[in-house]
Amino acid sequence: MSPESTSALKPPARPIAFAAPLLGEEEFAASDAVLRSGWIASGPNVIALENELSAYFGGRPTRVLTSETAALEVALQLLGIGAGDEVLIGAQTFFSSGNMVEKVGARAVFVDVDLKSRNIDLADATRRLTPRTKAIIPTHYAGLACDMDALYAFAKQHKLRVIEDAALAVGSSWRGKAIGSFGDIALFSFHPNKNITTIEGGALVCNDVADAKRVEVLRFHGISRLPDQTRDVDFPGGKFNLPDVNAAIGRAQLKKLDHFSAHRRKLAHRYLSNLREVLSDDLLPHAGHAGDEAGHSWNLFAIRLPLDRMTFTRPQVMDAMKVRQVATSVSYESPHLTSLFRKQGWKAGDLPNTELIADTTLTLPLHAGLTESDVDYVCAALTDVLKEGGLQ
Repeated sequence: MSPESTSALKPPARPIAFAAPLLGEEEFAASDAVLRSGWIASGPNVIALENELSAYFGGRPTRVLTSETAALEVALQLLGIGAGDEVLIGAQTFFSSGNMVEKVGARAVFVDVDLKSRNIDLADATRRLTPRTKAIIPTHYAGLACDMDALYAFAKQHKLRVIEDAALAVGSSWRGKAIGSFGDIALFSFHPNKNITTIEGGALVCNDVADAKRVEVLRFHGISRLPDQTRDVDFPGGKFNLPDVNAAIGRAQLKKLDHFSAHRRKLAHRYLSNLREVLSDDLLPHAGHAGDEAGHSWNLFAIRLPLDRMTFTRPQVMDAMKVRQVATSVSYESPHLTSLFRKQGWKAGDLPNTELIADTTLTLPLHAGLTESDVDYVCAALTDVLKEGGLQ
């Protein structure tokens, strides 16, 4: 059946974007002030944003970079991870996690995930440990915090450093404590599809000032300044310094983070309420840890499609949603089955939960500019499409 339906569903007043930053006069004025100042590279706004993020993360030293991917590369360098080392990676994650581990010369060891939360399965992680394992990279999928008690007990038992991939989790918490305010290294993304944005950008939260100082060197060519005011390089660092105009936008966004997160939670729970009429609980995303639902910051709302009971394929579902002016996406594909990692011997069947999620997931629109009526329309459109696609 073609996705070009004859549905009587009334189209929305405007197409519903999958993700979009919510920018206002504060961000416009902040960026304008930086441009007029003439100081548009890293400057006073970068320092101010780092201080404000540090305060948000309980006083932990925080440094901003051009992306969370850059922050991950620098974090691996900071820990001295390289050739001969292995890093465990929760496999429901963006491609950057495996890519950066490989880039520094180490081996990415993907770990299966829990089917409901999509967060790392520590039992599977235990099976994949070797004497070469040096670190673990768990992803707080969609903004839902991993079980931090179990994660850090595992890391302590096996003497592993933890690099939290919190790209989707700015605004998330565990038992009332902000993700990033405790633990080991935490990385955040401020891409436009995240809960707050700096256009492009990310942050690395450290344990101490000495590490933060080293991050400053690693993010800017490996340059350190000598007492005689000349410069030296002791490591081939990259160039990942954030421009001041981005930082100024981020400072304005950070003030709105709690409001954005609360709005996302409201929208997510409206999705869950509406979609329970058509999808079983196992196909809906995790609603949050019991008693701590406010800790979920809901960067993504990703369902699983009951494709085994439909005549439509996922691309047909996505095309049919597009016809109804709703943008959707896939979050995420199986990273171990990309061409890069198939060459290393990874194959279908190695991570069954990850692969099932990757084959059936569909990510629906969720952002701070979305309204409850938008969510109602998306749910009605999806219900329409699923029925058209043969779901009884």
